[in-house]
Amino acid sequence: MKKLIPIFMLLLLFAGCGTDNEEQENSYSRISMEEAVTRMEEEENYIILDVRTAEEYEEKHIPDAVNIPNESIGTEELPELPDKDQLILVYCRSGNRSKQASQKLADLGYTNVVEFGGIIDWTGETVSGSR
Repeated sequence: MKKLIPIFMLLLLFAGCGTDNEEQENSYSRISMEEAVTRMEEEENYIILDVRTAEEYEEKHIPDAVNIPNESIGTEELPELPDKDQLILVYCRSGNRSKQASQKLADLGYTNVVEFGGIIDWTGETVSGSR
């Protein structure tokens, strides 16, 4: 029986490794609002993605944000986001839909998705209307 314990331990170790790798393949990052502002100031060639409804977007949104409602992100490619390696900064109203949308994007193969919460915490400039 004592000889079997090391074998069981190894099996548990290897079983856990597969799960972690799978999760990392389809994941996104989360950052604070402050970190998002810094990234917007320092980075180039990124997309700010607002995943609220079109009505919410028209009322108030971060300048230059692209609106793709969370509900419309499914299993098909998004023509508005052709570069799957581009930095995509995702927000919604409070942070719930942005997390859902970020995971959907990661599942679609987007590799640089960063979720930063909701516009309710945004202290920067906002604009209204649609593009």
